[in-house]
Amino acid sequence: MKVAQNETEQTLAEKVGTLALTLAAGWVAQQAVSMIWKGVTGNDAPNRPDDPELDLVQATVFAAVAAGTAVLAKRMAAKGAHKAAMRFAARRA
Repeated sequence: MKVAQNETEQTLAEKVGTLALTLAAGWVAQQAVSMIWKGVTGNDAPNRPDDPELDLVQATVFAAVAAGTAVLAKRMAAKGAHKAAMRFAARRA
């Protein structure tokens, strides 16, 4: 029964860690994409997809880059949270 409780705590800690790291990684990724976009195109990153002045190709490319970056950030955050939870569990044992 004690093992099940530790697994639950670890899962909860991992979920909270994943959430926190995902939010932080998402913010960092958004800032990085915006800086890179401005450096490459010379324009600010699009923030309104329904803007009539925004070129369709530019909107599509930005959406793809932003989505890919978001997926990468989420995976890295989940992996980091899992490793941290494992280290924490090993120290408690």
